[in-house]
Amino acid sequence: MMSSIRRLVLDLLKPNEIENVEFARTLAGLDGVDGTNVSLLESDKDVQNLKITIEGENIDSDVVTTAVEDLGGTVHSVDEVVCGDRMVEESSTHQD
Repeated sequence: MMSSIRRLVLDLLKPNEIENVEFARTLAGLDGVDGTNVSLLESDKDVQNLKITIEGENIDSDVVTTAVEDLGGTVHSVDEVVCGDRMVEESSTHQD
């Protein structure tokens, strides 16, 4: 059995016409999602680059990607994934 996704951090691009609040509310309303955080990283006259953090007990990454695309966004990268029975935070290493 695969471990459920508990945190997903996405870097995405979206058109300016779609409000960031709509992105946050839509993603927060998905099954398995407890909450979202949407942060604006960069903006120009046509598009915005967002960092979206999604947390929950059983996040379906395919459903999240579909919801982002339905809102007119494009996922550039998955920057963090946390799976398992508990949240594990990133640890510092000698390279940091």
